[in-house]
Amino acid sequence: MSYPAHAALAPSGAASRRSFVRSAEAQRRLHELVPGGAHTYARGSDQYPENMAPVIARGVGARVEDLDGNWFVEYGMGLRAVTLGYGFAPVVEAVSAAARDGVNFSRPTVWELRAAERFLEQVPGADMVKFAKNGSDVTTAAIKLARSATGRDLVAVCGTQPFFSTDDWFIGTTQMTAGIPQAQRDLTVSFRYNDLDSVRALLDAHPGQIAALILEQATATAEPAPGFLEGLRQLADLHGFVLVFDEMITGMRWAAGGAQSVYGVRPDLSTWGKALGNGFSVSALAGRRDLMDQGGLNTDGSRPFLLSTTHGAETTGLAAYLAVADAYAERDVVGLMESQGAKLRDALVSAASEAGLADHVTIMGRPSCLVFGTRDHEGNPSQAFRTLFIQEMLERGVLGQSLVISAAHTDEDLDLTVDAARGALAVYARAVDAGTTDGLLRGRPVAPAMREYAAPRRLPDTSAGDADRQEG
Repeated sequence: MSYPAHAALAPSGAASRRSFVRSAEAQRRLHELVPGGAHTYARGSDQYPENMAPVIARGVGARVEDLDGNWFVEYGMGLRAVTLGYGFAPVVEAVSAAARDGVNFSRPTVWELRAAERFLEQVPGADMVKFAKNGSDVTTAAIKLARSATGRDLVAVCGTQPFFSTDDWFIGTTQMTAGIPQAQRDLTVSFRYNDLDSVRALLDAHPGQIAALILEQATATAEPAPGFLEGLRQLADLHGFVLVFDEMITGMRWAAGGAQSVYGVRPDLSTWGKALGNGFSVSALAGRRDLMDQGGLNTDGSRPFLLSTTHGAETTGLAAYLAVADAYAERDVVGLMESQGAKLRDALVSAASEAGLADHVTIMGRPSCLVFGTRDHEGNPSQAFRTLFIQEMLERGVLGQSLVISAAHTDEDLDLTVDAARGALAVYARAVDAGTTDGLLRGRPVAPAMREYAAPRRLPDTSAGDADRQEG
């Protein structure tokens, strides 16, 4: 991809203090108007070094520009939703054309038929599909279907995986339980990834009570052990619970047909989002006909209220999905992400080793879904050291809480990233040698996105905020 001249980045080996004044002011105003200052916790300013949280003005390819005119190579684009790059022309053109013909109607559109046919070709293990706008809606719909089909109440979630839905049945398992009745929280139990014995223990403790078991088949840092997914399938068939695979991240990043096509285990239901629309809002619930039909007209049973939403079949999201599916058919998007991710991983591992930090800054995960780990001078995971690394990468033109790549990341983007990392690692080494980030880290460390209290990154008072902004 060729970038316009204004998207060029300054040499990143030596950090020159970038200005974030306009972003900081916009972020301050966002905090006055929007709870948390963002519409997703993972996008919050508390996930970035203080006063260095860019507010994005636009993106092109794998780069973004903030309100201060800073350009960055970005990773984890759109919370891992963007695999083809920002402003990917075929998707934008398809969405624009659909919008010109009308966005929302009082009857189904041809887009719903086209998208359903295409999706079920893409995911051959699914018999039926229903579209929505976000992942939480379809995961909750899967749970509702499972409860309806089994007549059971309990849901088993993989407790070693971070997120499944914004709805109470899942959020009640996190630290953010305010507003969720205890009775609702008691209906969700958990098991451990790659641990069939922990699943069997749940089934023994709650015989005939578990309606559904939901998990990601794999994550950035964990692959299924031999026999694990197969064992879940056998237990579902034996005990009568509904097996649900969450394909939000793995779908169209592990393979066009999802992780289920990679590992060869068919779920009863699967839930999709993120990369389906390259950042446009579209999600999907797919699965067995006998389950899906419970929410339709081909049933004599009592029907669950299944995904009846005003905007679920809005035409631009479905047009985006169809254009994305075309792009995946025309070239090996997943293969490109895998090859570019492997190059990035190898180069960063070498850079960390050369800096003497192989045990302190680690690169983990599938090449298409890389993450980094940060450890302090004693080898312990450290938020302060993580923040220092993010800070120094930002100063050198790289924005990312992860290293999750897209098919838009060019060799030039990778070279800039590795160059930035070398500079950041040099600062990191100084902190390791000193045994502290004091004097190097500007502001408070980042904090976990899902936490009960705003502390340790509660907003400062007005005077402190003004002082911080004057520092830039």
